[in-house]
Formats: sequence, structure tokens, C-alpha cells
Amino acid sequence: MTDLALPRSTGLDTTSEAAKARTRARHRREFRFRLYGIVAIAMTTLFLAVVLGDILVKGLPAFTQHELMLEVNVAREDVDPQATGRPETIRAGDFHKLVRDALRREFPEVTDRAGRRLLDGLLSNGASDVLRDRVVANPGLVGETVRVPVRLSANADLYFKGIGTEITRHIGNGVATPSGTTGEITISVGANAFAEDLGLIKKHVQRQARALRREANRLRQSVEEVEVHKSERNRALLAAPGDSSKKALESEIKDLESEIQSLSQKAQDLETEAAELQRRFDGLAVNEQIGALLPSLLVAINGGLVKVKELGSSDVRGDVLKPLDSADAAESGAWQIIIYETPESNRRVSDREVAWMERLKERGLVINAFNWSFFTSGDSREPELAGIRGALTGTALTLFVTLILCLPIGVAAAVYLEEFAPKNTLTEIMEVNINNLAAVPSIVFGLLGLAMFLNFFGLPRSAPLVGGLVLALLVLPTIIIAARAALKAVPPSIKEAALGVGASHQQAVFHHVLPLAMPGIMTGTIIGMAHALGETAPLLMIGMVAFIVEVPGGITDAATVLPVQIYLWSDLPEIGFQAKTAAAIIVLLAFLFVMNGAAIVMRRRFERRW
Repeated sequence: MTDLALPRSTGLDTTSEAAKARTRARHRREFRFRLYGIVAIAMTTLFLAVVLGDILVKGLPAFTQHELMLEVNVAREDVDPQATGRPETIRAGDFHKLVRDALRREFPEVTDRAGRRLLDGLLSNGASDVLRDRVVANPGLVGETVRVPVRLSANADLYFKGIGTEITRHIGNGVATPSGTTGEITISVGANAFAEDLGLIKKHVQRQARALRREANRLRQSVEEVEVHKSERNRALLAAPGDSSKKALESEIKDLESEIQSLSQKAQDLETEAAELQRRFDGLAVNEQIGALLPSLLVAINGGLVKVKELGSSDVRGDVLKPLDSADAAESGAWQIIIYETPESNRRVSDREVAWMERLKERGLVINAFNWSFFTSGDSREPELAGIRGALTGTALTLFVTLILCLPIGVAAAVYLEEFAPKNTLTEIMEVNINNLAAVPSIVFGLLGLAMFLNFFGLPRSAPLVGGLVLALLVLPTIIIAARAALKAVPPSIKEAALGVGASHQQAVFHHVLPLAMPGIMTGTIIGMAHALGETAPLLMIGMVAFIVEVPGGITDAATVLPVQIYLWSDLPEIGFQAKTAAAIIVLLAFLFVMNGAAIVMRRRFERRW
């Protein structure tokens, strides 16, 4: 035994002020860390909610479509004048004329050529599709009157959905007395019934005056810059050495003087116009002339509609767009004022068309139905006829090619690298490159597909076959990595037990290890396919950005895919395509959610805990 002394134990200092201060500082750091996490999650949730909310608000209207229910007389002379009864003859009939005549019968007072052309514009180019299909299916309808839904144009559909201009309505106060029922009439009310509307129009006039003054100032600045440039040219002219140089400078100076004169005149005209508008705004009690550059103001009274041309505080003068039932005085609250904030010159629907559509709506001829054609039609230049069937079919064919290529190749590569490949430098290089390929930008695979599949092998452009090959290259590293991880997750004891009872290495892998790893492999495959579903850049490089109307029937037909269709529609200027774009995004997100949900369900259903 020894008498060695044990070192004295040093107790923890938890009671001194310094120790308490360190504890408080640690708690503050933990609190800040939790607070940062909560703020990050809250901001992410907020941004996601804003994005999804914006997409839903813009996209949901595209899933419905306004139609007209018209009584159409299927005249034999327009459909089948020879009375053959053959479907091909009937299909070639002029059904659009029948639909157009049915709409014109609803407005017999529209007899001028411009008015009829405007009225026909309410109908879509595909307005007669339903009627044609019904008559072809049942030739006995020839010569009969048929009640069918007729598709409206995109502009009319947007009007009924309240998209395109802000519409405000308010009840009129006071007894309104119209001077007539048609033509140009005056509506007198008294008691400053239109004072609020007159103030609104005056504010628009003032805003126009400000805009004109800003534009005039911009032109004045341009004049000053051109004058500076002209002075420089004048100095260069004095120092010019030869006649040819002097002539060139003199010509340039002459052009600059012409430009200065033109810009100065434009600025002067704008200032004059702005001064006139400002004078109209300053005269608050003066009647206002409502032109095409101001918001439209209409008065709905006695079943008619009057477009206001001159607005006073107590009376208005305007043209009757819809004839009044009578010229009797309308009691307070029995008439209303309708204001379209966007000026008529900036709208796709004129006030006259608005009157016709309101008339159709009052008669109960306008219905709002689910837009099945959005899922059953191909692409089109007309927003109301455009659908996603072609893109959905192209997407399905492309993903099919991707799946049948990358799944067996990816699983085979993973099994070989994990179970059979020798552990040497070459194998390590292969593994590193597979991991690096998963991080390569997708556009690089598109360039590779363009060079290899189109330019070298000569495969058809815009075909799902080439799209599937490119996406298979893109997704293959992901599937290999996921499959190797799933194989590693299988306990080695299972393979060792199989080998212990006499199974070969190949039998142990394919009969025991691979089946147990299959849920993980399928989960990784679904996630990889979801990644491929949302890709756009590589497909743009192989020509799948083309405008294709027909629905593809095979993997070698020209086609596009849903992400590319969204890209194409988002680049179009028509307002109708904005809703179509958002609706297509909703469909794409729904597919992605379903695929990711399937991956989660499969993982939970077949997951095994060792």
C-alpha cells in the first residue's frame, strides 16, 4: 500500500455571480436561436402562402367558362343542302353562321355593319363546336331549332368574371327623369345627384394634366440635350479640315435643328393640352365632357342603359345603348350609376359590347359552367380555346420514357457498385462522378441532348422520346444514389444468413437484399420523377418549346410538356392567358403533390425497422 494523496476534487462553480452571469448569457443565446428559427419558419410560411394564394386567385377563374344558351335554327341550306345525311358533309357545314345569326336575332336593332361585326366579336371562334358535334351525332336535328351552349370570346368571358377593369356601382339618389327612350337623351335629377361622380371625373382630368406636363418636361430635357450636341457639332464644323467633313457636319447640324424643332413643337402641344385639362379641373362647377380617355360612366334606368357623354352635377346627357322601357320618372333608388374605371380606349370591351352583355345576362342566357375543354383541348392562340391536354399527354409520354430508362439502369448500377464492384481507384472515380452529376445544372443536360440525340443521332425534334432521354440522364444520378442508400440500409446479417445456408452472392443480393431495399428505391425513383416533371430548361434546348396544337399519339410525335406550356403562356400578352398560366401551374403542383404524397405513403407502408 502507498500513501499517495489523491488530487483534491474541484467542485463546479454554480453559485457565484460570474457563474450565474454565464448561465444567463447561455439562456439568452438559446432564446435568440429559437427566435431566429421561429422567424425563419414564419417568413417561409408567409411567402409560401402569398405565392399559393396569388396562384389560386389568378388560376381558379380559368376552371370555369361563361357560355351563351342560344336557340339556333339548324337551316338545311347552311348544313346539308343536298340532304345527303352523311356525317362528313354535315361536319363541313357553316355552323358558325348559324350561331352568329342566332345571336343577331337577340339584337334586331343592330343593323349597321360595324355594330354587327362588334356583336359577332362576342363569340369565340369555337362557338359552334358543340352544335356541330350534336348535329353530326344526330342528323335528324337538321332543319330543327336546337338550344345549345355557345362559347363566348375571351374578352367577354373576362368581363363576366370581373377581370380587366374595376367596376363600381352605386344607387342613384333623387327622382331621375329621362327625356326619351332612344338616341341622345338627357337625364335630369337635381339636388347635385351627380356631384360625386363629377368630382371623380375631374380627378382623372387632373391626373391626365399631370401626366402630360411630365411628358412635356421630358421632351424639354431632350431638346436641351440635342442643343448641347448641336453646339458641339458647330464647334467641330469650325475646326473641320476639309470640304467633305464640313458637308457631313452641316448635314448633321441640319438634322439636329429639325429634331429640336419637332420636339419643341410636341412639348408645346402637350403643355397646351395640359393647360386645357387643368382649366377643366379648376372649373369644378362646369360640366365635363367624357371622352374615350376618361372612365366610362353609364346610367341604368327604366330597363335601359345610357352612356354619359356630358356630365353635370345635376343632370347628364348621353347616348342610349339599351333602349329604355319608358320615359317615366324613376324614383330614388330605382336607378343606378355604373363606372368602368379603365377608359374605353384602354379596354378590350367597348361600352356598347358591355350593354349587349348585360342585356344577355338579364335575359338569363349567360351561364357559368366548368371549363372541361381546359383538360380536353390542345394549345391554341385563342385563350378561350387553349387547353392542356396536349401538354399533359406529352408529359406522360416523356415521363414514361424517362422511367423505363432510368429505373432499371439506375438500380442495376447501384447494385453493381454496392455489391459487386471491386473497391479500387476506378470505382471511386465512378462514384465521385455520379455524385457530381447530381449537382450539374439541368441546362447542361439539355445541351448534351441537343448535341447527341438531335445533331448526332438525328432523332426527331420536340419528341417525347428525346425529352425522356434527356430527363433520364438528369434523373439517373439521383436514382443511383437513392438506390445505393437503400441497399446500405439493409442489415448485413440478412445477406450473411443467406450465404450461411448455401446461397450464392448473387442469390443473396437478388433474393434477399434487393427486395428489402425496394421501398427505398421506389421512393427515390418517385422523387426523381417529380424532379423531372418540373424541369423546363433542358427541354427548351431540344425544341419542345414549339407551338403544337395536336395532341401527340406516340413518343416520336411533336409534343410539349406542362412546364414548357406554362412558360409559353406566361410570355403571351393576352390577359386571358394569365389565368390559363396560373391554372396550369395549379395542375402541375397537384401532380407534384400527388407524386410526393405517393412517395411518403410508400415509405411508411413498406418501411421496415431493423
